[in-house]
Amino acid sequence: MLKKIMRYLSDPDYRFLTNAYHDLNHRMDDEKYLKKYFHAKMGYDLDLSNPRTFNEKLQWLKLHDRRPIYTTMVDKYEAKKHVASVIGDEHIIPTLGVWEHFDEIDFDTLPDQFVLKCTHDSGGLVIVRDKTKLDREAARQKIEKCLHTDFYFAGREWPYKNVKPRIIAEKLMMDEANDYERPSAAKDLTDYKFYCFGGIPDCVMGCFERSTGETKFYFFDRNWDLMRINRRGIEAPPDFTLPKPSCLDRMFEIAETLAKGIPFVRVDLYQCGEQVYFGEMTFYPASGFDPNYLPKTDRYFGDKINLSLAYDQIREKE
Repeated sequence: MLKKIMRYLSDPDYRFLTNAYHDLNHRMDDEKYLKKYFHAKMGYDLDLSNPRTFNEKLQWLKLHDRRPIYTTMVDKYEAKKHVASVIGDEHIIPTLGVWEHFDEIDFDTLPDQFVLKCTHDSGGLVIVRDKTKLDREAARQKIEKCLHTDFYFAGREWPYKNVKPRIIAEKLMMDEANDYERPSAAKDLTDYKFYCFGGIPDCVMGCFERSTGETKFYFFDRNWDLMRINRRGIEAPPDFTLPKPSCLDRMFEIAETLAKGIPFVRVDLYQCGEQVYFGEMTFYPASGFDPNYLPKTDRYFGDKINLSLAYDQIREKE
């Protein structure tokens, strides 16, 4: 504890991040906050006049690309309606209920397995595999804490600013075929995250074995060839591969449809059996403060973001 106190007093970056964690910087305007947070987290100054890296351009987009539809797209309840109107109801994970407070949930009406999540953040998630074993008090504390947390302030991700905090219950989706490595992960859905630039999906990051606590992240191109653009990709053996999802082409098509006209968005999809389901849309992965990208990847993705798409939107409003 003493070391933390001494570091807090002597290290301005650590002090800023600590204050941000405790929501003590919420009065600071967005641009100033992002510059200070970026330097503290990334170790170099944020250049908003000439952003070049992926992480830098995501900060620029936070400040300048503020289309109202983005708020709908990040709302985990409202996004389903929007996406269904674009690609069809068959790609939407069934919603079992929506509430404003945890104590409003009637658990007797829910199935034995389901997922609880908050509509306005990325942390309010409770996966229920056996309702009889659910620790409701622990779930209530987690969900209620998230409901009272303003997700916008942490990374100044503008789309979340006006999302109404609610709780939704969803059907728990599983994939019996996903047994590529560990039997314990056999029913986990692989999360396929499509990085889309200017409406075009460039690559997909597969997230494997989430429930094991040792999630593995690998990037693949459209042909399902491994892209060695992150640390796990570099560390993989020369002949490394994983089974290609049978719906890969369809998922690329769906991602492209949903990403149309957007400078950058990550479209998260699932494959369950032979059906593709929508997960969510993410405009700022890791809030644009991700030191885990290789430097060449940060620049590679940054080069693919065409900020003129956002400038066009700004000029239309003027």
